[in-house]
Amino acid sequence: MSITGTLIIQIIVFLLLVWFTMSFVWPPIARALDARAQKVAEGLAAADKAKTELAAANQRVEQELATTRSENAQRLADAERRAQQLIEEAKARASEEGAKIIAAAKAEAEQQMVQAREALRDDVARLAVRGAEQILRKEVNPAVHADLLGRLKTEL
Repeated sequence: MSITGTLIIQIIVFLLLVWFTMSFVWPPIARALDARAQKVAEGLAAADKAKTELAAANQRVEQELATTRSENAQRLADAERRAQQLIEEAKARASEEGAKIIAAAKAEAEQQMVQAREALRDDVARLAVRGAEQILRKEVNPAVHADLLGRLKTEL
């Protein structure tokens, strides 16, 4: 065989191999590569979509946290205001009670002072009667001289 014949046969075999590969082997490989490229593209798109959704979710979480923080701060401020209000109300009630107690004590002291004055007047009247008895050397009857003793008490 000559080199030209061998070369022609090799070219024919090579062309058959190229045709066979292009017809039967290459299309499934190309489909597999295209499918793989499409899956990779879909994966990248899904990753991008997930990244944007994650960013949106993070933003919503931050907004919710900020809202919750502000609500908590508001509730804390309201609780502090309410506590101050309750303290002020308690102080006012205590002040009122103190004023009532002081007024009651003053009234009681005034009443005791009036009673003490009355008792003192009675004692002075009795002493005056005894002194008059001593001076007159006779008994003064309180029933008989009630009018006189009454005037004496009012003068004292």
